[in-house]
Amino acid sequence: MSTGLLLRSRLGRKRLWHVLLPLFIGSIIAYLDRVNLAYAAITMNQDLGFTPSVFGMGAGIFFAGYVLFEIPGALIAERWSARLWLARIMVSWGVVSCLLAWVRSPAQFYAVRFLLGAAEASYYPVAFASLIPRWFTPQERPAAIALMLTSLQMSAILGSPLAGWLLGQTWLGLKGWQILFVVEAVPAVLFGAIIWRWLKDRPADAAFLTREEAAFLTEAYAQECAQKASRECYTVWQAMRNLEVLKLSFIYFLWVTGFWGYNYWLPTALKEASGWSNLRVGWMMVIPMTLALAGMMVVGVSASRTGEKRWHGAVPMFVGALGLGLGTCADSPVWAFAAACLAGVGVYGAFGVWWSYPSTFLSGAAAAAAVGLVNSCGNLGGYLGPYLTGVIKDFTGSFQGAYFFLSLSLLGAGCLMLTLRRRT
Repeated sequence: MSTGLLLRSRLGRKRLWHVLLPLFIGSIIAYLDRVNLAYAAITMNQDLGFTPSVFGMGAGIFFAGYVLFEIPGALIAERWSARLWLARIMVSWGVVSCLLAWVRSPAQFYAVRFLLGAAEASYYPVAFASLIPRWFTPQERPAAIALMLTSLQMSAILGSPLAGWLLGQTWLGLKGWQILFVVEAVPAVLFGAIIWRWLKDRPADAAFLTREEAAFLTEAYAQECAQKASRECYTVWQAMRNLEVLKLSFIYFLWVTGFWGYNYWLPTALKEASGWSNLRVGWMMVIPMTLALAGMMVVGVSASRTGEKRWHGAVPMFVGALGLGLGTCADSPVWAFAAACLAGVGVYGAFGVWWSYPSTFLSGAAAAAAVGLVNSCGNLGGYLGPYLTGVIKDFTGSFQGAYFFLSLSLLGAGCLMLTLRRRT
């Protein structure tokens, strides 16, 4: 066995514990604080008199705050300290998320959701562009990112039953949806104080690595950056104007339009279609999220094994489009739920391979800026998907037209994915 393979074998558990695990836990908490609104809506909208359009605007305006602070945050983390910036992000978003329990008007709802997006902005670009490339080789990244992003489904698997139960509680004069926001804000503040001690910015700073291990990772990353620079060296502004980066931005916009339209409205749509209790809706959401988790891991491992990225990104998007399209034709709760499961596998499936693509031709500040731009454009889709779903629901009285629109958005994203240049 070569020296490189021996070192990677020894590094596996250390990187899992000291890099992926803290990012994984932080991502679970981030996703809880993003999508708890989808479950709160089941009772909150009625209590506060919010229409589907008002809720859709509040769900989507989160991403406006995210977009404005995404790229600056990613650049600050790259030039300062990724771990300290992540700690700042988590503490601030936990405080803001708690404030959602006391909103009373649409204006207050929009303001707090906007601030929540601003507080959380750049968590994933910092992880994908500043931390993971320093700790994992290009061949390892799709599987590492897929493993980290299983946190999205794990968050839903753990959080959905909890949300369904909390909606039925009353504590200290607070209603269930208020308790949900308060309870799920606390872990963000606590973990923010932990992550800055747990994570390290680069292998050279890590006391848990031997000198040989730290040198191996540092040299591998330096060689990768040198190889990219020898082919074409990008400044921050050149990276943000690069055609591949612009295509990635538009693909992610279309994909995330479907992704967040699906996620923010699925609990409400499922309750309307089935008449199930809040608790049962929470438990039933575990099924599509578990299937989506398995699908994403299969895609990520396959992409790492083969080195192919375009089809590994496009096919899940096509599956998501098919699931949402079939959902518009479902004439019973059983078939509607089956279509929702298929859509869940599709909308989540490409995440494992997606964020490894920009680092195949960019590094350093250019990669951080490009990932920030791509994520910002995607988050515009995060605004558009939930909002238009609510508007169409208000206008037509059903989710059929909205899900057809979301299906077309995913179909377009998959087709454009196949226009990217082949990279291994």
